[in-house]
Amino acid sequence: MLTQGLDPIFRTNDGSNCDHDIDTSDVQGRRKAYSLLMNRAVIRIALPVPDTAEFRVVSVRNPYGCSDSVTLSMYRRPLPSTNLRFLSTLMWDGRESSTQTGTQKITFPTNPGDLLADLAHQSVDATNGHAQGSTLLTPQQQQAIVNFEMALTTAQAYDYRAGPLNAHGATGGPVTLASQTTPAFFIGINDPLGGNPHPTPFTPAIFDLFAAWVNPQSHGENDRDYGGDPSGQRASIARGQVLFNSKPIQIINVARLNVDLNLAILPGTCGTCHDSPDVGNHSVSAPLNIGVGDLNSPLDVSYLPVITLQNKTTLEIKTTTDPGRALITGLWKDIGRLKGPILRGLASRAPYFHNGSANSLDDAVEFYSERFKIGFTPQEKRDLVAFLSALAVSHGQ
Repeated sequence: MLTQGLDPIFRTNDGSNCDHDIDTSDVQGRRKAYSLLMNRAVIRIALPVPDTAEFRVVSVRNPYGCSDSVTLSMYRRPLPSTNLRFLSTLMWDGRESSTQTGTQKITFPTNPGDLLADLAHQSVDATNGHAQGSTLLTPQQQQAIVNFEMALTTAQAYDYRAGPLNAHGATGGPVTLASQTTPAFFIGINDPLGGNPHPTPFTPAIFDLFAAWVNPQSHGENDRDYGGDPSGQRASIARGQVLFNSKPIQIINVARLNVDLNLAILPGTCGTCHDSPDVGNHSVSAPLNIGVGDLNSPLDVSYLPVITLQNKTTLEIKTTTDPGRALITGLWKDIGRLKGPILRGLASRAPYFHNGSANSLDDAVEFYSERFKIGFTPQEKRDLVAFLSALAVSHGQ
């Protein structure tokens, strides 16, 4: 740590594992206090249990001391402030696009005005909460922040093995993404569950950025530095894209999909949840629980608190490491539900998932393979990682 833990990012209100009974007077104490921020890149989000919640908190076992059962501490990755025009939900739990917080749900009829209003609201919350600002933002300052955020586009332009990601017919990189604006994108586009406001059928072919690389070959003089893809990276990226678009997944035990639709098994692909074309987030607000925060997750969640909840009516018990959207809506069915993030810019944002439980893209792909019993071969895993990496800001191997 170049700053010895004194950089402004290290602050005890949410950067530390807990906000009480910690010692930040020396480097050793700061290393301990901010260990989750340094090792998992998560910050502490403290949210109260809604007064009208359908559940009560039975117990909280927080290894860092924040075991309050009225205001719960969750540990979540910061989401990127880029490619925001594609958002259908703001924040992991949607709290900045929810009527419960005085903000707007993002919908087709109200977009993009709803998103702009929610971002303005978030700018105040972030400034006064996370940044502990003592002066309220003026409307002009809020608007300047929103304008800046909405102008940001992130996509990788170059891969050290594949070369330029817009070469030889490919359309990777930020230029193509920056031009993908409304009306090319709209809320509900390609939604598989009827949320598309236009009568266009869902297609699982979400990405077509690297279709030209399916059968790579030398393309002449401009290709000489890569010798017609001697490393095979372009071919691997293209195969990974095909896998993302077409590999069958038997979706089971996913809250909102299987549970709300009363389907034990929902045949799908990666695009069932990541349906926005060439972007990869869900095009409508669709918080899901795929098991990342469950105690039996294939990933290591031992560093997270264990929160036990009880349904006030049925007395059913659930344990989780993060109640997710339920802390906004108070609904029992929303426990553990969180949104999926935009996939563009993915590889620059390790570790992965809302709680940082996957240290690498390899770990994330392995999670899906095990969680949904997909059975990816070693080559398929490598190809998927190559493709997901090519959606990012920078990638070298």
